[in-house]
Amino acid sequence: MILSIAFTCLWAACTGLIQVGPYRYHWPVAWGLICIGVPLLGWVTFQNGPVIGLLALLGGVSVLRLPVRSLMQPAQGRG
Repeated sequence: MILSIAFTCLWAACTGLIQVGPYRYHWPVAWGLICIGVPLLGWVTFQNGPVIGLLALLGGVSVLRLPVRSLMQPAQGRG
């Protein structure tokens, strides 16, 4: 298994563990996961190509859908 995919799986496992924790920790940890996930996504795309990178992006957005939804609300005029 390529190292970037292994780290991506570890990142996804960490997001699953955070979701079972108290709600007050969700937002700070979500921002930390986003800051780690963006370079990780670039690394996955660089090593495995754009198709796997897009799949990793979709996986990350599905896991972190609450921060993505709140960031998209001002753009849609509901903010």
